[in-house]
Amino acid sequence: MMRILLFLATNVAIMIVIGILFNVLGLKGTLDASGVNLNLEALLLMSAVIGMTGSIISLFMSKWSAKRAMGVQVIEHPQNQTEQWLVSVVARQARQAGIGMPEVGIFDTPEPNAFATGASRNNALVAVSTGLLRNMSADEVEAVLGHEISHVANGDMVTMALMQGVVNTFVYFLATVIGHFVDRLVFKTEEGRGPAYFIVQMIAQIALSILASMLVMWFSRYREYRADAGGAQLASRQKMISALRALQRAHEQPQLPGELAAFGINGGGVKRFFMSHPPLEERIAALESMR
Repeated sequence: MMRILLFLATNVAIMIVIGILFNVLGLKGTLDASGVNLNLEALLLMSAVIGMTGSIISLFMSKWSAKRAMGVQVIEHPQNQTEQWLVSVVARQARQAGIGMPEVGIFDTPEPNAFATGASRNNALVAVSTGLLRNMSADEVEAVLGHEISHVANGDMVTMALMQGVVNTFVYFLATVIGHFVDRLVFKTEEGRGPAYFIVQMIAQIALSILASMLVMWFSRYREYRADAGGAQLASRQKMISALRALQRAHEQPQLPGELAAFGINGGGVKRFFMSHPPLEERIAALESMR
């Protein structure tokens, strides 16, 4: 809850700063002189509502959505030794990380995969695939679980959702200003609300969203390094490195798909800016150099 309040406060503060900058730099006057009579304060508030609402709703529905989308079977009463082991490892790591016991689940897919989701540190879900259990050793699975528990302990799901909400806010705000400005200045439409406004605003939203996604993906890559370090603390550094190497071996097999969500995949060039996970070799190198 404190993290949500902090991000909401940050969003409000940024809105105030943007409003001040528009006035100090004379951008408000430029818009007015062009006949674009926008109430920037009201637009910022509306943009925040539009931008944050979807992210917050998605955050609170994340566990339910993940269970439905991935077909996760939550382990309520362990039926075999593997399930008992999974629950016990998650329980131990959750105590070490100082979080509430997450729900533990398994979903059926041949690829090595795992994820954590949930609206808070004490209301999370950690799930692993059947492929992960089959293709990795117990030590490697333990490291994977530590990685996911670290995501929960770090509040990464909340941070990512709220960061996306803040980004959405300013994408909508700036796209709307650009749409009004171009429609009024170029097409001379009364108050910048003609048909061209909707076209330009849509194009601007797409372009700005692409740029904004680079920022969100940068943070996503940063949080993966932190989760790796957390997994190394909860399991061991060698187990975490071994798990990443196991994923490398799995990714080298041609029958596996190009996207393995447990730890991410390699990439380069422009694609790197849109990767949610850093290249595996860089993550392994970071762990090897960790003191």
